[in-house]
Amino acid sequence: MSDDLAIETHGLTKRFGERAAIDGIDLQVPRGCAFGFLGPNGAGKTTMIRTLLGLTHASAGSMRILGHPVPAERSVALRRVGAIVEEPRFHSHLSGRENLRIVAAVRGAETDARIAPALARVGLSERADHKVKSYSMGMRQRLGVARCLLADPLLLILDEPTNGLDPGGIQEFREMIRAMVEQEGRTVFISSHLLAEVEKTCDAAAIVDRGKIVTQGAIADLAAGGGARHELIVGVDDPDRALGILDGSELVAQARRDDEGIRVVLTGDPQTAALLNAELVRAGVGVTRLEPVRHSLEQRFLQITSRLDAELVPEEVRA
Repeated sequence: MSDDLAIETHGLTKRFGERAAIDGIDLQVPRGCAFGFLGPNGAGKTTMIRTLLGLTHASAGSMRILGHPVPAERSVALRRVGAIVEEPRFHSHLSGRENLRIVAAVRGAETDARIAPALARVGLSERADHKVKSYSMGMRQRLGVARCLLADPLLLILDEPTNGLDPGGIQEFREMIRAMVEQEGRTVFISSHLLAEVEKTCDAAAIVDRGKIVTQGAIADLAAGGGARHELIVGVDDPDRALGILDGSELVAQARRDDEGIRVVLTGDPQTAALLNAELVRAGVGVTRLEPVRHSLEQRFLQITSRLDAELVPEEVRA
């Protein structure tokens, strides 16, 4: 167990009867990052959050939040945690500020001083005294984050926070999360099925499917398949000659034709692309394009889940 981690679990399992909603999850969430918990609907994301927060008891395994074992030290662990589980709910006949005052009254007098800064942080200062029933979905989501900020949290846990938001609201939410991480040093754990948003917002992620973590790590590594796989699309004036040169080059692990040109997997880091270009030019091949392949987290996710789907189909059916 490491104090450098905001969340750490080992073998965490939650069963409902015979069904395991989360099944033997080993999760490591570093402090000071935005971390995506990514999976399709029904993958076990909300159950994971409820288990971390002690809202439901784990069937097996262990977990630590901000260095404290849960449930043994749950109250201490959650003192600096803010969370939104599913859609945030408020007293709709009260204003945003009045809703936060109710929460502050429970937490103590010092919390009241955090209301105005929290509302400003989420961009609701001008609408703070309007009734919540007049708020859009995006405003209610932001008010939910403001409520979390009353605890001055080191860790925010947000369950599908961009559900129901329009593109402008999603962009604002993304910028707010990045500012909390980069400017305030908070850790933000985001459960989501929106791959593109996790890719744009988070530093690292875990991909979960059917209650199990399939893979986890830095976003770039996940998208690339978890390794130092550096690929290029190369456009040339003589593809046949270029392929002969590339196949014999120590700089190239693999080269094959592609709809866009020649797809090349480098043996070294991206900087070796310049050496490869020089090698082709020295051999008299005209290079018209040399572009890194940007791996998509969505492509990687679909590749993983498609493979899992295939593994679940009996062999005789696949045949």
